[in-house]
Amino acid sequence: MKLIVAIVQDRDANDLLKALTEAGHRATRLASSGGFLRGGNTTVLIGTEEPEIDPIMEIIRHTCKGRRQVVSPHSPAAATGEAYIPFATEVKVGGAIVFVLQVDRFEKF
Repeated sequence: MKLIVAIVQDRDANDLLKALTEAGHRATRLASSGGFLRGGNTTVLIGTEEPEIDPIMEIIRHTCKGRRQVVSPHSPAAATGEAYIPFATEVKVGGAIVFVLQVDRFEKF
């Protein structure tokens, strides 16, 4: 058994969960937040067998698209250690970060 951990932008999460459900996959949604842009993310956990990994990855690729977003400057008075961006800049957001992990034991009660 495998565990797919997909970190996606909140904006893509509902479409991803709907597509997974329609394809017969079960998923658990966890709220999370990003570091650099401090934006809302969703972490989706999907337990599956090896043959289903590629179809699930295709669903993630199809529903979680990257896009460009303009980021406003952050104040240098913000918390220590945070990045300071002195001018508005365009960055890529969206898409997905996906980990596929081996599950040694699975039980459902």
